Amino acid sequence: MRRLTSVVAAALLAFAGLGAASGAPAQAATEAEYVALGDSYASGVGAAPYDASSGDCLRSPTSYPRLYAAAHPKYALKDVTCSGATIADVRNDQLSALSEKTSLVTLTVGGNDAQFASVVQACLTQSDSYCATATNWMSHYARNQLVTELGGLYKDIKARAPHALVLVLGYPRTISPTGSCGAIDLSAAKRTSMNGMADALAEGTLAASISSSVYFIDMRNQFNGHEACGSDPWINGVDLSRLTEVFHPNAAGYQKGYAAKLSSTWG
Repeated sequence: MRRLTSVVAAALLAFAGLGAASGAPAQAATEAEYVALGDSYASGVGAAPYDASSGDCLRSPTSYPRLYAAAHPKYALKDVTCSGATIADVRNDQLSALSEKTSLVTLTVGGNDAQFASVVQACLTQSDSYCATATNWMSHYARNQLVTELGGLYKDIKARAPHALVLVLGYPRTISPTGSCGAIDLSAAKRTSMNGMADALAEGTLAASISSSVYFIDMRNQFNGHEACGSDPWINGVDLSRLTEVFHPNAAGYQKGYAAKLSSTWG
């Protein structure tokens, strides 16, 4: 956090000096390009209704990029997030939104590469041991291969947006240790397994960010006490009529969780 503050301060000083030297009008310095990249946690899945124009990408007005941009009008948002996006999808379908003019990039991705939906299905429908095996496999992937894959993506982002601050927002732990999850409940063992996978994703993403000199924002503490199935959840539980939204943040999760953490980190 201290390092981020120092980098930001230096960048602002340099920007201010450039404006003074060039005699640019104040209005020209008030808008900067912000590009939002990523998967369903970035597009706002879990906080319906969604923009009809976004189709299957399911972009919500309550997503953290939209909330942050609304609270910081100096940024002109390009939102290319898309539900279901993998690292390859971000690279192939979203990076074209970046340019040398981009000032800020936010990104959440990696969960689909770690087969989040398949693991959730396994844990909801199979035995404790099956759930443990599935989460252990994906945790191993998250701490190893995912680090390399994310590092390559971060490198590509920085090449396309060399002047941008790149902020990578992680995933929270999914499930409260106690409380009802709704239509299908989960044992204590399954909850431990799934939260262990969330920890692995956070650790892998952090390792990739360190090696690539981008900034990782860990969401686990922000959501502590507000996981799905608890008394004050910021994450949706199990609703069989809205399977796409299961274990995704609700509106409070995007506002009080993601957007609040992003604002407290970046201002």
